[in-house]
Formats: sequence, C-alpha cells, structure tokens
Amino acid sequence: MSTLNESHIQRIFDKLDEDGDGLVSLDELKELLDKIGACTGLDELQSLVGKTSLNFIDFLFFYEAMLKKNNEEKIKEDNMNINDNSLEDDLVEAFKVFDLNGDGFISCEELQKVLSRLGLWDEKEGSDCKNMIHMYDTNLDGLLDFEEFKNMMLVSKS
Repeated sequence: MSTLNESHIQRIFDKLDEDGDGLVSLDELKELLDKIGACTGLDELQSLVGKTSLNFIDFLFFYEAMLKKNNEEKIKEDNMNINDNSLEDDLVEAFKVFDLNGDGFISCEELQKVLSRLGLWDEKEGSDCKNMIHMYDTNLDGLLDFEEFKNMMLVSKS
C-alpha cells in the first residue's frame, strides 16, 4: 500500500460519501475494501473501527492505521523468504484487481479505470498512466504481464 497525500484521501472520502452527509458508513467503506480485494465482514470492520460511520478525520486515522499495519506486515515479509507462496498469492490477487478483462495483461486503460474507481485518477495526469506502465514494461509491448507487475511491486516495496 503506497502512501497517499491528503488531497487524494479527501477525493476517496468524497467518492465514498455517496449521500454527501460528510460521513462514510461502514457499508460504504466495506464496498471500497471489497473493490481493492481487502474483503472483510461488516462485524469485523465495526470491531476494527469502533463506529458505524467515519468523518474525514476518522477516515484519515483509519487510513494511517491500515498503512501502519501494512508496513509492519511488509517488515515481517521482508524477514521471510521472498518466494513465500502467500506473497505470490497476494500479488496474483492484486494483479487480478487491475486485469479487468482477464487477458493476463494490465493495459493503460485498465489501470486508469481502477485508479478512477478508487478516486485516484486525474484527467490532467493521463500520460502518467502510460509512464507508470512504461517504467516496468520490460518487453515494451505497452502492457504489464504478471512478471512485470510482480517486479514493479517488489521494487516498490523496498
């Protein structure tokens, strides 16, 4: 999980706050978590959050707690063998989130759609998508296959 700046987090919060009441319900939060492959039950989420809805400040704390937990897990993973099956399984699942048509490749359009769903896509940054793919596209076909995606994720986590 990469760190986001506050404006990106605000955009995500605003997208999740479908009714515009300034609060994100656990249902709305669960929907986001399901979209990014971090499925959890509402009871577990309620236990974790301790509330039925989050204002923006609560949402920031939730994000920071998830980021901290993720970083702690990365440290543990770094101490384990890099070929650990659970890491490979996690990467496969993450790849599937971006490979929307299931063809085994991530295109710029697929990357853009997923980032849009998460509220992280800005039309002014359109070329960034191509640049992101190009940085790790070792065979220069304009797409990321699983190995290129895996290399990108492993380089990014260092």
